[in-house]
Amino acid sequence: MAELKCGEDMKIELRVDNKSSINLAKNPVSHGRSKHIETKFHFLRDQVGKKKVELIHCKTEIQIADTMTKPLKGNRFEKMRTMLGVIRV
Repeated sequence: MAELKCGEDMKIELRVDNKSSINLAKNPVSHGRSKHIETKFHFLRDQVGKKKVELIHCKTEIQIADTMTKPLKGNRFEKMRTMLGVIRV
């Protein structure tokens, strides 16, 4: 974060459209049922616990990252493209 000149005490907001993922990251009691989850998710849980990352629920309809990670139908892609500020020339 220092390289990005954001300051190390800044909390990062991560917008997630899956409530179960948010609950799993915030609730360490469910560890017994989540041992199969990869190391990166345990790292995320640790960062949430240290209050360096804040998970915020975001409705799937406004999850702009989907344009970069999922195949979308034409009308949905165009709506998301507009939300990103990308226009057809």
